[in-house]
Amino acid sequence: MKRDYFSQGSPSDHRFGDPRSGTCMALIDGRFLIWMAQQGAVGATGESVNRQGLLGLLSQALSQAGLDVDLRRIYWYSDRSDGLIIDDQIVRLVQTHDADGGSSLLRSLGHDLKQLADHHACDHVLVASDDERFLATIDEAQLSGLSVHLLADESARNMTQMVRTDPGWARLLSQADRRVVVNSQALADMLQGKLTSGMGLAVEDVEELRQSMLEVITAWWADEPEDLREDLRDALQVSRGIPQEVDRQLLLRMRQRLARALSLPEKKMLRETLRAVVAQTPVDTAATTQSEDLPQEQ
Repeated sequence: MKRDYFSQGSPSDHRFGDPRSGTCMALIDGRFLIWMAQQGAVGATGESVNRQGLLGLLSQALSQAGLDVDLRRIYWYSDRSDGLIIDDQIVRLVQTHDADGGSSLLRSLGHDLKQLADHHACDHVLVASDDERFLATIDEAQLSGLSVHLLADESARNMTQMVRTDPGWARLLSQADRRVVVNSQALADMLQGKLTSGMGLAVEDVEELRQSMLEVITAWWADEPEDLREDLRDALQVSRGIPQEVDRQLLLRMRQRLARALSLPEKKMLRETLRAVVAQTPVDTAATTQSEDLPQEQ
């Protein structure tokens, strides 16, 4: 039976209601993120911040936590303006921690979390803070149906030890739907502007990932019959969208290859690589002509 990549599929194909998917906002305490980057990271000193790769790094961390979410926007809370204007990032200026013990941050971030929950503006929120005073606000947001995840470093992988060494943060992390772990060194590199890929990966890692994608797509494309290749070529000429069945197959193959899900920026790169492969593959006109020249059975 011929497969149809362009049909809508049955309702069971869609993941409506899947708690691991949906839209996400990130509420990031800049002071805490800098502190977290300094934990065990080589050369992570000072207070300078480069937020250019932040969305990609957080998307990658969410994906590795099993959350296939669309990170729409980042709210950055800081006591200083860094002068950067970055798409999908909004800066909230707060008082210094030394001036008010973090009360200004508590009010600003807590108010935004409550607004997102009250207006059902997203499905997930990623919070980066170790302030235990957020416990009640997070609990209230969760009771409204919002999934609230907390960003943490590698120490969160051993919660038993954290209960002994930092009980306040352990209580806060225990309230989270998921603890989203980010590598301290990768975070430090990003804040210092060493990552330019926009995906939370070093440039050489991005090139290795791109090569893996090319190998997976090329192998899949070689196995496809010519009629389905033609259908896909035609579809991509009239639309930028990838047919759902093709997208699903390639995402599954990449998940198997990497032993993890792709982040949103990585999915975009996969789809761009597919378009490039399809565009560069010529139609096998010789085979078509040869078949037309064959004598017809009487």
